[in-house]
Amino acid sequence: MDAAVKQNHNRIDVLEDLLNERYSVRAFLPKPVPRETIVQVLKVAQRTASWCNSQPWQVVIASGEAKERFRKLIYTEAASGAPHDSDFPYPREYLGVYLERRRESGFQLYNTLGIVRGDKAAYARQALENYNFFGAPHVAIIHTTEPLGVYGAVDCGAYVGNFMLAAQALGLGTIPQAALARHSGLIRRHFNLGDDRRVVCGISFGYADHDHKVNNYRTSRATLAEVAAFVDD
Repeated sequence: MDAAVKQNHNRIDVLEDLLNERYSVRAFLPKPVPRETIVQVLKVAQRTASWCNSQPWQVVIASGEAKERFRKLIYTEAASGAPHDSDFPYPREYLGVYLERRRESGFQLYNTLGIVRGDKAAYARQALENYNFFGAPHVAIIHTTEPLGVYGAVDCGAYVGNFMLAAQALGLGTIPQAALARHSGLIRRHFNLGDDRRVVCGISFGYADHDHKVNNYRTSRATLAEVAAFVDD
């Protein structure tokens, strides 16, 4: 194997390791992440590809007391049962294999936490932990510009993926949270975002609490045969 081929193998191995290691962290240590580390994550994620190089993402990162004020505000609204005001429509319904995968993931979480199947009150309490950011010391809000519509959101999705991989490479844990976007109006008002900005999701991040049981399960992935088709003729 020549040097160039060997280097490429090493690089794909690193990427595969990061993807295999990454998971949605649902319990964080209170230790804050140094600002220079956060900046490094942002610099790497900024290399994300986007349609016409539009780079539609904007990021608000709340830490310290600012994060606490935001946490209290959004948790209170979510716990009150206030109607959702997402900027992007949520899935209409999950059908077939998509429903199966969603259920598998949910039951893994509930079984790990000892929540009895069918205990809707416990399900709801756990869902509200999204609005406590699972104890993370930092939360990022990802938003895009309204005129780009769904394609701006797609570009932001790619940004979120790269943000999480960069964080993983630096020893951080992350969890992407569409749940936060259910309160887009509150987010816009609280962070003084323009009326043309559309909230895509949040990312809570920090150092994972590896001793917490909720961080000890992993979701499955579909096989290539289930998702890929080769057309050669």
